[in-house]
Amino acid sequence: MLILALCITVTDAVMSSVTLDHFSTAIWVALLLTLLNATIKPLLILLTIPLTVVSMGLFLLVINAVVILIASSWVGGFNVEGFWSALGFSIVLTLVSSLLNGKSSNSQGRKASKEPAGWHMPPKG
Repeated sequence: MLILALCITVTDAVMSSVTLDHFSTAIWVALLLTLLNATIKPLLILLTIPLTVVSMGLFLLVINAVVILIASSWVGGFNVEGFWSALGFSIVLTLVSSLLNGKSSNSQGRKASKEPAGWHMPPKG
């Protein structure tokens, strides 16, 4: 969750339409986003399956933006200036999170493989 809070802080620094008061606020936002993603987001996905299928999955970005707007309204010191800012925040947060999670998994002793995932060379024989 601290990595998510760090990602939220970095995303706040990148986007001018998002304001975050303190790092402690980012921790609260990370906690709330984790809870919302575990409870409300699956329900929203279930209710919007037809829209998601018709849009070939792009409607999931709208759901992410709605979850961010809910978090923005519930956490004092965290403000997102509207739907498009929430959508941008969601995309940037995903990118930053992917970068930081990739770095943290490599720093935990795993060797970075030069082969694509799922690619295995047959034994020489």
